[in-house]
Amino acid sequence: MASRAGPRAAGTDGNDYLHRERVANHYQMSVSLKNEIKKLIYAHIFIWVLLAAQTTVAQLKLVSHDLVAMPYQWEYPYLLSIVPSLFGLFAFPRNNISYLVISMISTGLFSIAPLIYGSMEMFPMAQQLYRHGKAYRFIFGFSAVSVMYLVMVVAVQVHAWQIYYSKKLLDSWFTSTQEKKKK
Repeated sequence: MASRAGPRAAGTDGNDYLHRERVANHYQMSVSLKNEIKKLIYAHIFIWVLLAAQTTVAQLKLVSHDLVAMPYQWEYPYLLSIVPSLFGLFAFPRNNISYLVISMISTGLFSIAPLIYGSMEMFPMAQQLYRHGKAYRFIFGFSAVSVMYLVMVVAVQVHAWQIYYSKKLLDSWFTSTQEKKKK
């Protein structure tokens, strides 16, 4: 680095400024958590597209109900779960705390709650399949209850990790704002 007064002072090669080149921990954490949450959001979008496709195909009667079963009642409110993911994505560019909080709360309302209701709704059919081996709804030849429970298990994990990482990201953002206020 050149100075106005001329060449660099003798005995300094720039290594004494290495401490200034470090990135603060909360910035590093923010970047890594944003990447993890984006991956989870994309996984959620994939699940959402599968359920939206099943709902659309069944409602428009594009294929026989023997091939793709009619959707369960919990799938309709779950289609609103795309909204929290969009709020989460909108929160990232400017570290918008309010959008992230809205995303976390609405993930519980529009994602987790329909999944809990769905597990209760499908339980009698799962019990019948387990006890008697009889299924009356199918998705591409597989028992609809089995397929939907598998989707639900993956979706619950995706949403739980998304809320966990969002909370950690929120804490990271609060740490950085508190440090700015102290200065």
